[in-house]
Amino acid sequence: MEPTSEVVTARPAPTLAAFIDRYVGYRMSGFAAGMHRGLPSRHMTFIVAIGPTIDVVEQTDPRQSPQNYRCVLSGLQASTALIAHDGRQEGVAVSLTPLGCRTLFGMPAAALWDTSVEFADVVGPVGSELWERLQYAPSWPERFGVCDRVLSALADPVRAVGPELTWAWRAVVGSGGGIAVGSLAAEVGWTRQHLTRRFKREFGLSPKLAARITRFEQARRMLAHTPSYVTIAQVAATCGYYDQAHLDRDFADLAGTSPTAWLAEEIPSVQAPDESAG
Repeated sequence: MEPTSEVVTARPAPTLAAFIDRYVGYRMSGFAAGMHRGLPSRHMTFIVAIGPTIDVVEQTDPRQSPQNYRCVLSGLQASTALIAHDGRQEGVAVSLTPLGCRTLFGMPAAALWDTSVEFADVVGPVGSELWERLQYAPSWPERFGVCDRVLSALADPVRAVGPELTWAWRAVVGSGGGIAVGSLAAEVGWTRQHLTRRFKREFGLSPKLAARITRFEQARRMLAHTPSYVTIAQVAATCGYYDQAHLDRDFADLAGTSPTAWLAEEIPSVQAPDESAG
């Protein structure tokens, strides 16, 4: 069987747009069985499997046991999970920012830092409802509609993250990780120490690490979607790294491999859709 892949993106309902960037529907088949790397990202991991479960054989926190998930929810992370697949993967990934964790689930994103859980264990029966309804929705628009309805019912805007931290998170992401912590603190009127403490309490990581992960994610997306004649050194310069060696070190620390090895081993990935799509 020839390998085939399909990735379809859509925007969420307006009530969810402040903290869900997009839905990504994916269907891949005919690939050799292997491992997929779940990499650090500015989004929380929130994926509903359609068909086979999501089989995490190595968690980002080595103290957490391997687990199979129907619908996996994870906080932010600074290391890589390994997901086994048999050459077929299908599901819907929800590009959930940590700003939405309180609004949807009534908890700060920090509560799920470096941890993966079954969605139903967080929200109860509605988590199983989301998984079950997606198994029988026949088209991508219908599947995205199910996500809209279920998640909109969970959302409570009264539980939103405060304005200072909301602004700080969006500034880090909007700058591609290029804004300095001192500039963030000055804008919100806090000291650097107070900002770092509040930021970490809410999101699970410091502003500095958030900026590093944002820059890394930008680089890997660019590597995945630029022509082969664009060099890794050029990508590094565009994304604000000092040089290619700097980018290589971040890949080693955050992805556990080199940019070249990642590009060679990775099948089409739900973590690297073309952001201009949808």
